[in-house]
Amino acid sequence: MSTDNENEYFSDGITEEIINALTKIEGLKVIARTSSFAFKGRNDDVREIASQLGVSSVLEGSVRKFKNRVRITAQLINAKDGTHFWSKNFDREMEDIFALQDEISLLIANRIRENFGHFDIQEQLVSQPTKNMLAYELYLKGHFHQLKWDADSIREATKYYEASVAQDPQFARAYYGLVQSYGLLAAWGYMPAEEGFSKAIQNFMIAADLDKSLPEYGMSFVGRTFWMDWDFQATYNQLVETLAQHPKYTDGLEAMAELFIAHGNWPQAEKYIKRAMDVDPISANHYYTLAHINYYRKKFGEALELVEKALYINPDFVLAYELKTLCLIWLNRRESFDQFIAGHENAPIKTLYFEVLNKEKNSFPEETLKSWEKVAEDKSQMVPYELFVLANSNHKKEAFELLKKYIAQKRGQIINFRQDPSLEKLRGFDEFHQLHFSNFNFQEETENPVKKSAETKTSWAELESQMKMVLNFMETEKPYLDAQLSLGSMAENLQLHPNKLSYLINEKTGMNFNEFVNQFRLSHFKQIAVDKKNSHLTILGMAYESGFNSKTVFNAYFKKIEGTTPGGWLKQSKQ
Repeated sequence: MSTDNENEYFSDGITEEIINALTKIEGLKVIARTSSFAFKGRNDDVREIASQLGVSSVLEGSVRKFKNRVRITAQLINAKDGTHFWSKNFDREMEDIFALQDEISLLIANRIRENFGHFDIQEQLVSQPTKNMLAYELYLKGHFHQLKWDADSIREATKYYEASVAQDPQFARAYYGLVQSYGLLAAWGYMPAEEGFSKAIQNFMIAADLDKSLPEYGMSFVGRTFWMDWDFQATYNQLVETLAQHPKYTDGLEAMAELFIAHGNWPQAEKYIKRAMDVDPISANHYYTLAHINYYRKKFGEALELVEKALYINPDFVLAYELKTLCLIWLNRRESFDQFIAGHENAPIKTLYFEVLNKEKNSFPEETLKSWEKVAEDKSQMVPYELFVLANSNHKKEAFELLKKYIAQKRGQIINFRQDPSLEKLRGFDEFHQLHFSNFNFQEETENPVKKSAETKTSWAELESQMKMVLNFMETEKPYLDAQLSLGSMAENLQLHPNKLSYLINEKTGMNFNEFVNQFRLSHFKQIAVDKKNSHLTILGMAYESGFNSKTVFNAYFKKIEGTTPGGWLKQSKQ
């Protein structure tokens, strides 16, 4: 909801930090940055947003920064009826920004737990990655530009990241930002490959020495072992380790899906990309990956539908554009194909491939073949169309020699060569299966048993005893009359950990904290409402006297329990 464009980088950064903090809580479904940010700056109905994201509550707010102070507003909204069940304003010095992020994240998690049911919450969700606030701001600016995913923005990102590590040479996340940015620029051909990868590796070595616990470590490691070295076993081992620490890390889940795609293991590939989509349901990357799975399985119609969703989310997604082109070629949709590629500089080679597949164009002039002799030297190719043309014509020997060059270079564009339908006709060569030997040794994973919290190990007798203590406290102390009562404050009075109290109430009553407390408030309201000495009080006044702090919440809860309105119930009670 922020309107300060100059500080958009800061607002985006704080929002992402809070998302990442909440993601650490096991049992709490939190939608990732990409899908959440799809609604930034829009006025969509909260209920529609929740429906698209598959969530029960929505957090919205604003971030404003002025000189050395930051003001954050946050509010939680029940997606079912659009009511606000928590809101708060924060005004702090910049030096307190990490403590503030932790405070907000913990408050949000507690309010959700109070309203929806038990899950354990850690003592701390946000740590301090740097003590230098200027380094942190420079990092956020770099991250903001990197996520625009175009060459100029990524170059700009490297400047901010370099400035960040100059301010704080111990700031690991900024070094990982440099690893990703230089790696992308080198891989995409926007800077000399040797220079780019060398800088990426130098920064990775520094970052790894500083902090290997960040998910960026695993992905930086995988960026080299998978895309550059084709070392699939090392990739798998690292991804297993990364996802064990960060099970909702969508980049890691997508990378695991890509690893299984490279080996034609479709069930595992689908399993991981669908786990990623559960966390990030409006991600163009995830739709593209799922489309790729269908494409390699020759389900071209399904692949086309999925890749069109990716392009709808991100019309500038170049890889998705190329995959849609291939789908249209394989589906022989000439009119749609011509319209789609019109005006693009490589349209002639795409058209040639269309004619090879669909019009049985099988041979080409010598000068055309000669012009393709050095095509393997072009490291910026997104799709090796020349290879595809040769592989599906009368020039399969030339295609096979070109494929050998690509594999020798370990080009990321053909890492899935074993599954690619455009290379299927080369599989007849005796040497095809000897072009590259994968070192990946995968055995079917067994699901880890569900971890039980300390609370679940408590004996039934102990739970009974503790619940009697809670009920006695409610009846004698009447804490529910305090409209500001929270799970934390009640746990403190009972000398129980909040996680313990939340689990106890949920396990013994089947209710969340608010439902448990509101039943006492409702009972108290009914007692005072029928007492003649309170006839001068309004219904809402008596609701507030009973501990309710919202007319909407009171009316909704009353009707849910009693099946009628408070006014209707009171009228009937007086008859």
